[in-house]
Amino acid sequence: MSFETTATIASFGGKLLKLKHQSSSTGTDMALNLYLPPQALKSGAKVPVLFYLSGLTCTGDNCSEKGFFQHGASQKGLAVVYPDTSPRGLKIEGEDDAYDFGSGAGFYVDATKEPWNKGYNMYSYITKELPEALFAHFKELDGSRISITGHSMGGHGALTLFLKNPGMYKSVSAFAPIANPINAPWGQKAFKGYFGEDQQQKWKEHDATELVKQWKGPLDILIDVGTGDNFYKQKQLLPENFIEAAKEAGNDKGINLRLQPDYDHSYYFMATFADDHVAWAAKHLGV
Repeated sequence: MSFETTATIASFGGKLLKLKHQSSSTGTDMALNLYLPPQALKSGAKVPVLFYLSGLTCTGDNCSEKGFFQHGASQKGLAVVYPDTSPRGLKIEGEDDAYDFGSGAGFYVDATKEPWNKGYNMYSYITKELPEALFAHFKELDGSRISITGHSMGGHGALTLFLKNPGMYKSVSAFAPIANPINAPWGQKAFKGYFGEDQQQKWKEHDATELVKQWKGPLDILIDVGTGDNFYKQKQLLPENFIEAAKEAGNDKGINLRLQPDYDHSYYFMATFADDHVAWAAKHLGV
């Protein structure tokens, strides 16, 4: 698979590449951003990689423009991958009708219910197709050192992908994650649409609060949630449910849930704590 570079943008001493490629997982062209820190631009360099998963309505552009991840990534020598949040342009009826389902709302699952199973395969895209393609094409990326983080729907994605794939990622962190989607309106709508209302076991397989109950071994996770976040107040995020499930399973000791006073759900919140999350990944990646 080849990538088309549509733009190269200087940022914090490194280069942000805007990329496009044909995806077999989704059956569409997929756009993404890849940030290469200054350390990656040296001959023979190999840098670790942080995958950042975006939230509802977002593309790979939002965080790369407003999240300020490149600042910390340049200091620590990390590459950052910013994928899209769903396929685009499959022409499925209703695909563009709502902000929280369909386009911009793939929820990082492989849909099993028609017609969404024709291309809404973001789980396979993020965990297999995209990293394999990136590591084959960009030799400066170290495919043996990967971490993951995300915001909101992407926080759900980061937590679930980490918990479903032990050993794939060196660390995980999340900003305002949808931590218990089977009990949140956003998650219930998405899982009903992508899996079917009668597939409750499938729902649980993509719920971090359910998955953490089965985790074996130590667990280090950084989670930031703003107390001024309206979605937190509306019980869309439910991070306390995740902590309680981890505690019951004896896996809570390494989980750091920080409730940040007054911060909301926006990129102002994310930009404020981006360096912390990059540093969290860097620590676990050995840089």
